Amino acid sequence: MSILDMASLVLIAVGCLFFIAGSVGMLRLPDVFTRLHATTKADNVGLGLLVLGLLLRSGSMFVASKLVLIWLLVLVAGATTCHLIAQSAVRRGERPWSKR
Repeated sequence: MSILDMASLVLIAVGCLFFIAGSVGMLRLPDVFTRLHATTKADNVGLGLLVLGLLLRSGSMFVASKLVLIWLLVLVAGATTCHLIAQSAVRRGERPWSKR
């Protein structure tokens, strides 16, 4: 196994761990705002690391550019969706969690 293969494997594994951490955060955190924060941040970083790991394995610039384009589209869609969900929660009167 070459160094490139090892780096790719490590990046993909760490990306998967970020996805798992975001999922756990969504299940464990108390309100919609902290859940959105955990999920959005962890998924963006996780997907970025997965794409970096796959870029090392991609054989052509065409495949690499498609991977980067997919990552950018998911970043924009995730931020937009997160904003819309948070805005809807604010309109419903949802309040951020605080220690009382």
